[in-house]
Amino acid sequence: MKKIAIGSDHRGYEIKRYLVSLDHIGDHKISWIDVGTSHNERTDYPQYAEKVVRFVQKHDVDCGILLCGTGIGMSIAANRFKGIFAALVWNEEVARRSKREDGSNVLVLPADYLDNEQALILVLAWLDSEFLGGHYAERLRQVESF
Repeated sequence: MKKIAIGSDHRGYEIKRYLVSLDHIGDHKISWIDVGTSHNERTDYPQYAEKVVRFVQKHDVDCGILLCGTGIGMSIAANRFKGIFAALVWNEEVARRSKREDGSNVLVLPADYLDNEQALILVLAWLDSEFLGGHYAERLRQVESF
């Protein structure tokens, strides 16, 4: 079972609500920790980014997923935290490579540009991928040294 922390602002709320309704994504049984928002009225993304990444940092979850309108705000906020490699993805190949080559531990989705099924495809591509390590791990160590 994969334990995933998920959060969104108001613009990502509908897709988040759809995702957390699923107990399986592909062959992955999912246990969700939904940190909010719990409505589609205007709210600010940084608080949800922080909540998700704190779960990831403490290794209380296997990974995190964040959603906002463009995904850019969530990406910026999440990547401020040590040990977080948040990747904004927009197609399956980028989702796969963000995990395989960049070791992303937080997936960021641009909710304004996706529907539920497109988001599910991206999440599945990401969950099905494994970090390759090797020289890619060396690059992550370099980033962590900043």
